[in-house]
Formats: sequence, C-alpha cells, structure tokens
Amino acid sequence: MTENQSEKRILVLNCGSSSLKYEVYSMPARKSLGRGLVERIGEVEGKLVQVSPKGESRLTQAIPDHGAAMALVGKALVDPKTGILGSLGEIEGVGHRIVHGGERFSASVIIDPEVVGAIEESSELAPLHNPPNLTGIREAERLLPGVPQVGVFDTAFHQTMPPAAYLYGLPREFYDKMRIRRYGFHGTSHRFVAARAAEMMKRPLEDTNLITCHLGNGASLTAIEAGRSVDTSMGFTPLEGVMMGTRCGDIDPAILSYLEERGYTGKQLNTIMNKKSGLLGLSGISNDMRDLEAAAEKGEQAAQETLDVYAHKVRKYIGAYSANLVKVDALVFTGGIGQHGVKMRERVCHNLEHMGIVMDYELNKHVGSKEGFVSARYSQTAILVIPTNEELQIATDVFDLLGGAASWQKWDKRQEE
Repeated sequence: MTENQSEKRILVLNCGSSSLKYEVYSMPARKSLGRGLVERIGEVEGKLVQVSPKGESRLTQAIPDHGAAMALVGKALVDPKTGILGSLGEIEGVGHRIVHGGERFSASVIIDPEVVGAIEESSELAPLHNPPNLTGIREAERLLPGVPQVGVFDTAFHQTMPPAAYLYGLPREFYDKMRIRRYGFHGTSHRFVAARAAEMMKRPLEDTNLITCHLGNGASLTAIEAGRSVDTSMGFTPLEGVMMGTRCGDIDPAILSYLEERGYTGKQLNTIMNKKSGLLGLSGISNDMRDLEAAAEKGEQAAQETLDVYAHKVRKYIGAYSANLVKVDALVFTGGIGQHGVKMRERVCHNLEHMGIVMDYELNKHVGSKEGFVSARYSQTAILVIPTNEELQIATDVFDLLGGAASWQKWDKRQEE
C-alpha cells in the first residue's frame, strides 16, 4: 500500500502471442506514468522500448518466452535512469486485456482460479488470443505475487445484445451445443468512447443512443441504446463486419465453397480472409489508409475504389443501426482511421444528410485528429471524434473494482490470511 490511500499505481498489460504491451497509471488521477512494448518474443532478436517522463529506454536481445519478457519489464519499470516506478511494490493492481470471455463475463472481474478456468474454456473461441492473455496473467502473478489482478474482456460490453442481434440463422444446435453466436469485439474501446461522448454532450449515458465507429486496422461499429450495446458488426470472430486492413469483412459464404472446389484448402482460405484481404487485398497496394489516400491522389483507380468500398461498407452499418435505434444522438469516430482519417470521415458521412447526420466539412478538417465535434450546428445527430484509450479504461476498471480505502483494506486482509 502507498501512504496516500487515494493514489494507486495500476499496471495495465496486453499480452499477445509474441508481444507484451504495458502502461502504468496513477488512479484516480487517470494519469499515465509511462508505457512500454516488448516485441518479437520467441524470435532470435527481441526488442523492448519504454517511454516515461525520464526518457526512453531501448533493449535488443533474445527474449525466449513471456517469462523472460515480464522479467525485463520488471527491470525496466524500476530502472534508476529511465524507470517509471521507484519499486515494484508500488504496483497495487494489474489489469489485463482479455480478448474473449464468451457468455460468462458481462463485466470486468477480479481474477481468481475460477476466472482463469473460465478464460481457458473460452480459449477454443479465441485460440490465438486467450492463451497469451492467460500467460500474461500467470507471469504477472510470478512477478508481482499477491497483487490483485483484474480481467477486462473485449466481448463483455456486447453481452447486453438481445438474441435478435446475436443469433445466426443456422441450426439451433450450433448455438446450443457450440455457442456459435455473435460475440463482438473492441468492447473496451466502444465503452470508453461512449462514456466520453455522453460527457462531451453533457447528458447521462443511460439516456443516450450512439453509433460508435472504431475504425483501425481492425474495425467494428456498435449500436448503443441507453448506454448499452444492442448490436455490433464483428461476430463469432473479428472477421465479420466492415472491410478492414487485411480482413475481408462480410462476404457471401458460398464464395468459400466455390473456391474450395477450385483447389483452395480451408487453411489457405482462412489466411486469405484474415491476412490478405481488406484494404491490402482489394487495393493490391497497402493496408494503411494513408498509403491508399496518397495513391488515390495520384489517380490510381484501385486505391480510389478501395476507399469507396470502405466508406460504403461503414455507411451501410450506420444506416442499419440508425433504423433499429430509431433515434441517434451521436455518431462517434475513433480508432486509427476514425481519429486520423479526416477524408475517410467525410466519405462516410457523405449521403447521410437525409438521416439528420450532417457534417461540417471545414470543422472536420480543423478538428483533424483532436477530440471534438465535427457536425453542423443544425445536424440532428452530433458527430464526434474521440481518441480511444483502452488502457485507461482498463486502469479505471481495476481501480473501480479494487479502489476505495475500504476495498483495498479488505484486499490487504485477504493477503495476510
């Protein structure tokens, strides 16, 4: 415990298959004290980069596994020259990004053996993500024994969707026996920007309807009614929905059997749909929106068509969600493309005027990548640009679950028993 009961140091971890992203927050001040990234874990040459007010530190060496990565993170955090903390003992809570919580988790939870078991059960739904997330939990426990840990699930926010939104038109047994349904992802981001949008509009979230557009290399839209997710574009996996950086998004499923008949294997098709499609595949140029914008300006037709397809797909979802929500108080753009893609925001909002969604194009350019309103004064629906901060949302969840003098004292007693 720190002497100041109101100030807590929260470590946020996002553990991938070959990477480990981390950030330290001071709560409830919501202040980032520094962040770092370990990459190429398990490869011949790994890399750690950490940034704090003291400066930047870089390390390149073999990092054989996540245990070695966490050990390096522990040293970097308390490095005398560029460290973020005086000692690891300052960390009083750890928050983990967990990709898939299945139907079990509708909110963030304190991690215990039962929660770990449930995350393991959900691993078959996210075999590339949940196992590394579990590794992060175990390694954090080794590095920081006795420090409470919290799991924050990408799928949790979407557990309020009704059956009409999450069931597929497949034989019922596929859902009953294998839990095949729409789960949705990016929930932490959608939840963060929804709350921030309500704050900016000076209205209670529970009385606000939103369409939030998380547009990045991965992209999803969410319909939020009275502050609760009621529909989202990603589905059983993050492949469904709008076209993304390298993911195809919605396609006719019969295309797959058509291609199989012509020699493509299931594994090849999975790779094509997830890693070789989307902006990259359709343009043949890049999965980076900036590269496509530059190519389009030079008159390259494939780049222009790809940009048009992307905007068209996003606009279709906005229209569909508007129909089901009846009333839309705000349209929110976030994510790498949503925040920085000024021209793409214009493309998306073009032709939405008849729905009461009217952009001020000059204001949109002026706001650029900053937080702000980009809608015309007379627009029935506000249009906002809000930089997302999933790490801050995770830190907030940790503090809310463990925060407050009474809660922290209760946890301390548990550690003493």
